[in-house]
Amino acid sequence: MEVHHVNKLELFKIDWSSNIPLIGCIAFGVIDRGTNILQIRPISTCPLSCIFCSTDAGPKSKWRRTEYIVELDYLIHVVKDIVAFKGGRRIEAHIDTVGDPTTYPHLVDLVCKLSDIPGVEVISMQTHGVLLTERMIDELADAGLSRINLSIDALDESLAKYIAGVNFYDINHIVGIAEYISQSKIDLLIAPVWIPKINDDEIPKIIEFAKKIGAGKIWPPLGVQKYEVHKFGRKPPGVRPISWYKFYKTLRIWEKEFNVKLVLKPEDFNIVKLPMLPRPFKRFEKVKVTIVGPGWLKGEKLAIAKGRVITLVNADDLPIGTKVYARILRTKHNIYIARVE
Repeated sequence: MEVHHVNKLELFKIDWSSNIPLIGCIAFGVIDRGTNILQIRPISTCPLSCIFCSTDAGPKSKWRRTEYIVELDYLIHVVKDIVAFKGGRRIEAHIDTVGDPTTYPHLVDLVCKLSDIPGVEVISMQTHGVLLTERMIDELADAGLSRINLSIDALDESLAKYIAGVNFYDINHIVGIAEYISQSKIDLLIAPVWIPKINDDEIPKIIEFAKKIGAGKIWPPLGVQKYEVHKFGRKPPGVRPISWYKFYKTLRIWEKEFNVKLVLKPEDFNIVKLPMLPRPFKRFEKVKVTIVGPGWLKGEKLAIAKGRVITLVNADDLPIGTKVYARILRTKHNIYIARVE
């Protein structure tokens, strides 16, 4: 197993030889939530430290202890098997991460190989766009990328830097990238996070910008997201999430004001339910596991059992190779968290 470092954290490579399954951990691999969308997570790193980040990504991370990168061919092999299991048709491969997928050095090859899988009909990607260039966009378009969900949280330069959490963030570059994507073969969806008291006045400007550049030729042009508090996520000072009622009420007001669709539904993205991968564990089941690698967050380790990778939350002192009994705490969507007994 190769171990390097990024942002002073371990960069742990997961490949065929690691024997670490790609199903079970939220930080890497493939997530199947029982629909035709598969979340593809080849890497966990991010160049930004957004003030609202739900996964505490980037150089200012307080909770992370490890970053992950998955070998391309291993990832593709697993995706092929899951696509076949789900019927081999109507699949959207959505490249999203707990960081930013543009940090993956084999991103273009990943898109190309995903597009070659029978049954993968849409390939989309979520990114803040700071590492995107016009050349990369051209290469991604030629490789078969269908849509980019581009996170833009403010158009004001100083506010955009503040929200991104890094001084090098350049909203003018992102605006140029958005305009270039909108003229390419890749569809563009702009996805701001509405952070109350921080960027309230920016969301209408972003809506106008998306309309102006012609985003959303196939899919909706915008996907406004609601800021939510997460246990290990960042919490901007003085910010509290608004209610879902107020969120959707405001979206409907903006829909009428700007004549654009903002309240989105699964059918807008052709999302349908499909069989989910079987879950080999039940909640609170006691399982014998083998520790195989460092955990994503402090105090954690990766363990394996029954073809799944499991996050152990109280295993900081246990060395790799240790076999222990653990109590399964979470099984939803084949993401497993357990506590050492």
